[in-house]
Amino acid sequence: MALYLGVDGGGTGCRAAVADAEGRVLGTGTGGPANIASDLEGAQANILAAVTAALRAAGLPDGEKASLRAGLGLAGANASGTVDRLERALPFARTRVVTDAVTAVKGALRGNDGVVAALGTGSVFAVQRGGTVRQIGGWGLVLGDEASGAWMGRALCSAALRAVDAFDVMTPLLGAVLEEQGGPYGLVSFSLKARPVEFAALAPRLLESTDPAAVAIMTRAEQEIAGAVDLLRAEDDLPVVFLGGLGPSFAARMGGRWPIRPSLGTSLDGALWLAREGGEP
Repeated sequence: MALYLGVDGGGTGCRAAVADAEGRVLGTGTGGPANIASDLEGAQANILAAVTAALRAAGLPDGEKASLRAGLGLAGANASGTVDRLERALPFARTRVVTDAVTAVKGALRGNDGVVAALGTGSVFAVQRGGTVRQIGGWGLVLGDEASGAWMGRALCSAALRAVDAFDVMTPLLGAVLEEQGGPYGLVSFSLKARPVEFAALAPRLLESTDPAAVAIMTRAEQEIAGAVDLLRAEDDLPVVFLGGLGPSFAARMGGRWPIRPSLGTSLDGALWLAREGGEP
C-alpha cells in the first residue's frame, strides 16, 4: 500500500499526517517548532517526532518511515542550503520540501486564484494565478516577517525602550512589559536570547488592547499587510484568505478592504497534495 506523508512546520510547532493513495488520512501527529532556517537540527528532530506520532496513530510501525513519500511545507525553506541538507537527512522514500507559503496556498485555494496572507509566529504572503504560486516576504524576523507575531512582539519591546529614553510616552502596557522583564536592562537581556516564538508570545496582548502603544503597532501591522496584499493582487479583483494564529484577528480588522474568503483547507492538506502529486508547485 502506497503511503504519503504531509508535514506543516512553522516557528511554533509542526503537524504531520499519513494518508493512503486515495487521500484518506490514517493518522496525525504533532511536534515542536520546525523553522529550518533558525534551528535545522531541532526542526528535524521535531518533524521526526511528529511523523512517529502520526504512524503510531495510524497503527503503523516506525519502520514505515522508509516507505513514505513525503511533502513538507516548512518555515525557513527559503534559506540557502537548508532544504538540501534536510532532504538528505530525512529517512523517507521520497522527500520534497517547499516553503510553508506554497503548501498554505495549495491547501487554502486548491486550484483557484487568490491571495494568501499567512500570519503566525512569522509571516508570508503569496498569490496563485492559474496554478502558479508567487511568494513574497517570509524572510525571517531579522530581515522581515512584517506583521507576524514575532515582529509585533519585537516592536513592543522596542517601543518600551524608546519610552524609557523619552522618545515616546510611557504607556501602561509598555510599563508592564518593562516590569515583567526586570527593567530596561532585563529587557535587553531577553532580546539577546529570545527566539521568534518567544517574541511572538508577547503579541496576543496587542490584539484587542486600547493602549496607545498597542494601537500604534497594530496600525503599522495593518499597513504592512495591506501593502503586501495590494502588491500581489495588482489590478486583479482577487479574494484574500487569512491563515495562521493571527489570521482571524486581522481578517476581522481588515474585512472591508478586499473580498475575504475562508480557507478551503489547511497547509497540512497542501503538504499532502505535494506528497501525492510530486510535481512542481
